[in-house]
Amino acid sequence: MSTPSTAAPAVFVNAASVLRGATLRQDLVVREIPPPERIAPHSVAFAAGVREGVGPDPESVLDSPAGAGRFVLMHDPSSAAEWGGEFRIVCYAQAPLELEIGVDPFISDVAWSWLTDALDSRSARYTYISGTATKVLSSSFGALESRGDGAQIELRASWTLLGDDFASHLEAWSELLCLLAGLPNEEGVASLTQHRVRAQRSANNI
Repeated sequence: MSTPSTAAPAVFVNAASVLRGATLRQDLVVREIPPPERIAPHSVAFAAGVREGVGPDPESVLDSPAGAGRFVLMHDPSSAAEWGGEFRIVCYAQAPLELEIGVDPFISDVAWSWLTDALDSRSARYTYISGTATKVLSSSFGALESRGDGAQIELRASWTLLGDDFASHLEAWSELLCLLAGLPNEEGVASLTQHRVRAQRSANNI
């Protein structure tokens, strides 16, 4: 979790410990993984996969066909001016979609709202948030024609953590992954249907 030449500061050691003890949704299999190299002086990373798609091999959590993602917490005091704080989070989540949902013109907006709603419902404070939500539609041909049409949603985001409630950010990410995978929402996070109603009302008021 740290470079060989630099001992991890106590504030980062505490943050990593808090993340390891976070209460995440039981629909997921979560494990700690080696963080990406050279992204920050100190970092800790987790991978998660939707339980129904995870096989007996521990590595299968990395690519569960029902939905999977990564979460990385970085610590770098020298980047505080650029980040807006000493800790920054980078996360990724993806899941297959039913075709009917995949063609919904609002699904990318919904995916992004799920992230911010999940953070806000847990009072997870943040700043400098950014990211992309990508919808992929595919058609199969030839030997793969039996697969038919398919859809997938992928969300990448980063933000600067404020305060010291590290667990709430990891818990929000786990909620996002479950929602992308079509699992029921928890209190405080709007369902896909609710988002559709909001979007349609906004469009009608234009």
